[in-house]
Amino acid sequence: MTPEQAAAELNGNQYGSEGLKELWQQMKTAGLVAVFGASDDLMEFRGAIYDEVGACGGTTAYVSERGLVQNKCEQGDDCPNWRQHGLPIEAVWAPEAYPASWVFKTDIPTVTFNIMEDDDLYCIGIVFRLADAAASLPDNEVTE
Repeated sequence: MTPEQAAAELNGNQYGSEGLKELWQQMKTAGLVAVFGASDDLMEFRGAIYDEVGACGGTTAYVSERGLVQNKCEQGDDCPNWRQHGLPIEAVWAPEAYPASWVFKTDIPTVTFNIMEDDDLYCIGIVFRLADAAASLPDNEVTE
């Protein structure tokens, strides 16, 4: 499966029924990730990454070829051993330039798809190859 094929399967699906379990499994096997919005506060990852990030008002998540980069240090961003790494994916809520609730911006090569809510455009999601999120990781990566 290619990113273009995955995006074609997702394009035009309804909010709440974005994709089937079988599609997510095919994408996982192919190393593909779909990113789309849910509600007004979630950034969803499906396929080779199966997770969600709180995104109320918009946020930025980071991914590497290993998956979603998360700071698991109890001190959060104040952790003295934590350095952010990975490539950013920005979730933009209510973008002025688009008639959608969510759009996503990244420098990772992507293919877009539209999620609908009835007849209205709800979200412009993205599909990418996880391998394309390869970024240099620090030698002393701290994950907890």
